[in-house]
Amino acid sequence: MVSLPPTMDLEFVDTKAAVTTAAHLLLVAPKARFGPRQRDQRTLHNWLGTHAGLANQLGAEASPGLLSGLATSRTQDGRRLTIAVLADSPSRHNSPARAEAIRKAVAAAGLDPSANNAVLLCLDAEAHLLAAANAVGRALPTFSRKSQKRSGGKVALAALLPDGKACAWPDQVCDTVTTARAMANLVDTPPTELDPAALAAAARRTLRGRRAVRIRELVGPALAKAGLGGIHAVGRCASVAPRLWIASAGPQRGPHIALVGKGITYDTGGLHLKARGAMETMKADMGGAAAVLGAFALLTKNAPPCRLSLLLCLAENAIGPAAYKPDDVLTLHSGKTVEINNTDAEGRLLLADGCSYAVRELGADVVLDAATLTGAQGVATGDLHAAVIANDAEVEGALLGAGRDTGDLCWPLPFAPELYRSEFQSPIADMRNSVKNRSNAQVSCAAEFVHWHLEGTKARWGHVDLAFPAFRSDRGTGFGVALLAEAVRRLAAAARR
Repeated sequence: MVSLPPTMDLEFVDTKAAVTTAAHLLLVAPKARFGPRQRDQRTLHNWLGTHAGLANQLGAEASPGLLSGLATSRTQDGRRLTIAVLADSPSRHNSPARAEAIRKAVAAAGLDPSANNAVLLCLDAEAHLLAAANAVGRALPTFSRKSQKRSGGKVALAALLPDGKACAWPDQVCDTVTTARAMANLVDTPPTELDPAALAAAARRTLRGRRAVRIRELVGPALAKAGLGGIHAVGRCASVAPRLWIASAGPQRGPHIALVGKGITYDTGGLHLKARGAMETMKADMGGAAAVLGAFALLTKNAPPCRLSLLLCLAENAIGPAAYKPDDVLTLHSGKTVEINNTDAEGRLLLADGCSYAVRELGADVVLDAATLTGAQGVATGDLHAAVIANDAEVEGALLGAGRDTGDLCWPLPFAPELYRSEFQSPIADMRNSVKNRSNAQVSCAAEFVHWHLEGTKARWGHVDLAFPAFRSDRGTGFGVALLAEAVRRLAAAARR
């Protein structure tokens, strides 16, 4: 797969001028749109002009899932045309928009970072706009520290419906794609530039201009004073203090949804130090915090759909004389005690504190947490589907439905506290922080550790483990921004009915 230089701007267009004049045009369409008997030929000619005949020929000859190659169109100025042919019918556990196929096509097309490019999407339905556009944005990363940069290029994105009508781009779609790319940029930022304080500052900048968003922060010793023993312990020996960063918005009455994100800006593994090969890329261990920050930013750009809280649990899992140790017993915000048997199972300590605080201190009715929590997530649900564990069927359904519609795919895993809590049995504390049997539903067990700290509350809770979808091919993806924003909208709408 060709890796695109991260320097191209993305523009949303609904007229053909930017498409027909592009130095390189990528046409993405289902197989059924091509061939001599297809009524779409008039639409193709209208939008592609002299490209149309070659496009139809290449599309008819190509197999679904393949690029037709880099063909030079028959124009005097030598403009290029690439055809990506999609399968006509995706499988039932895929996004109906075939989002991942679109992403692959854009990433592999060889768009020129120093020229004007265009991507023309032929969609089956207007409802596919968000997932398709999010996929295009995901293929165009924005972060770079290369010494030699080629800039000036852009990608004009247009979409057509089966009747040949060009889609107007709703603000919500454009904002979602832009925000997801910005959050992917944060995930790509190296730890030399993004420590807990820098991530907190980035969160404040992201929310700048949002009306009536209230922000506060608990830093260093203030965490211990507030009973947040997990966040404090994990980050206390790092050169930059850990913190719980809280933002709130929306009406004070009605349903209250909290978004909680794991924000480990770098994970060495702590005193259970990761080996070489396992520590690299751990700058991405704040992908959950990026996802919830992006979702909150989207939801608060206009009037929030309900009362919202954002909790970013920020720390660097470092080593040093003050590092928390195996055999330590920590008291978390829930009041429960945890015997440490794995300092590399730190994210759940942050989430347990954040989720408990959201419910017990802020009064949230629903908590959605997101985290790059377990390597086992990739084994269980793969690179493209995040794992979802929830104590409530409606919350689970909102996440799964939002995933299909946004292209941020999810898959449910078992929620069964009575089956998994024994994995954390401790002789001296309420629980340990890592399981006895690593082959027994690790993703569900890790989620249950977090849920356990909501015991005694009536909170509805959903957990998204996005370890693999959030960082692929050494790049942040912005995964979870669209997913969580849409899930919140669905849950808020359900509460109003």
